[in-house]
Amino acid sequence: MSSSNQSSAEPELTQQDAKIAVQNVKKLFGRIVALDDVSLAVEDNEILALIGDNGAGKSTLMNIFCGNHEPTDGQLYYDGEPVSFSSPEDARDLGIETVYQDLALMGDLDVATNIFIGNFPSRTIGPINLIDWDRTYDEAENIIQTHLKRDIDPRAEVDFHSGGERQLVAIARALAFDPEVVILDEPTSALSVDATNLVHDTITNLKRNGHTIILVSHSMEEVFSLADRVAVLHQGELVDVVQTDSVTQDELEHMMTTGTRP
Repeated sequence: MSSSNQSSAEPELTQQDAKIAVQNVKKLFGRIVALDDVSLAVEDNEILALIGDNGAGKSTLMNIFCGNHEPTDGQLYYDGEPVSFSSPEDARDLGIETVYQDLALMGDLDVATNIFIGNFPSRTIGPINLIDWDRTYDEAENIIQTHLKRDIDPRAEVDFHSGGERQLVAIARALAFDPEVVILDEPTSALSVDATNLVHDTITNLKRNGHTIILVSHSMEEVFSLADRVAVLHQGELVDVVQTDSVTQDELEHMMTTGTRP
């Protein structure tokens, strides 16, 4: 199996029409080939699911998109222009935010503080910059109501919220940077059914509000209920990118396990 067919099919979209894309990307960690000649374009305002077994290269590709890793070879594009990221801050500056699986929330602090930590609205008194707490709580409430469509108290400690609500707080923290692209790493892992539904509703709202979503997921139910297209990786190579409504779960699982198209 080779990703050469996909590479030759994607360049026009990669360079002209994609919101974010990689072209012929390779990533080596010493002698380990984590990604090999991967070309993938994510269209504006779509939800693209990224799937594959453990070791397939999902996390590596996600980390290239968000600036944690630089590709060994190949090119990254954003809005059709070649770009390079040496850190997550570089990706953030262009409008890319990532919500990681571990969330990294501080449970003993309130929701608004978690949303704006390191990015607080401020006001100046003479030569001194101070956190503007009124704006912090107002803007946190605005993000929660506008993007998440939920009634979450920005002044309540995170530990008082459910697993699903904590996931929404992590998403709100990403939205505080006003991103165009949101990368979600296993957003419903270990959540209850109700919490999963809460997060799924939020992802749908993000798309409705114009965001482009890259969804890394092991859940086939999640992929089929949310994604417009699915990109399948196997042992560092891209097997195929397919419309979700034109493929079956059996076909996706075949590609994930064998690295070949059915």
